Amino acid sequence: MNITEVNVIFRKAIIKGFFEDALVNLDFKKSTIKHPTINGDGLMQSSLLHIFFDIKTGADYPDGDEWFIADFLFPFDMKIPDDLKGPDYFTTIPTTDNKTFWHHRDMIRYKYGKTKKLTEALEFLDTKYKELHSMVEPLEKDIK
Repeated sequence: MNITEVNVIFRKAIIKGFFEDALVNLDFKKSTIKHPTINGDGLMQSSLLHIFFDIKTGADYPDGDEWFIADFLFPFDMKIPDDLKGPDYFTTIPTTDNKTFWHHRDMIRYKYGKTKKLTEALEFLDTKYKELHSMVEPLEKDIK
C-alpha cells in the first residue's frame, strides 16, 4: 500500500471509531442528504446544516494520518447574503445540474506529533457546527 491508501484507511477508522459515535452522543444523527462531491454519509443536528468528512483531500501528505477535512454543507439551492460568502464562511460547490450549494471546509487536526487531541477536535467540530448553523438559521424561511 502507498501512503495515500494507508492514510485514507486510518482516517476512516478514526472517523468511524471516534468522531461519528461521539457526535451521535451530542445529538447528531445520520444525514438525510448526499453530498454533491464527497462519498459517504454525513451527520446533522438539523436538516439545515450537515457535516461530511473528506478523507481524500491531503491523504497523500506524510502527516495525512493526523487530520482530515470536515465539510459543513448547507444543501439547498438558494442565494445567501453577501456577508456569508467567502472562505471564512460559505463558498459554492459547482454541480453538473447548475445548482448552487454552499459549504464551509475546516481542517480537523486530531493528532499533534505524539499527542492525540481527539476531544479538542470534537469540541471544535461541535462549536463550528453551532456557529455556522446560527448563521444560516435565519435563511430557513427562504428554503423552498
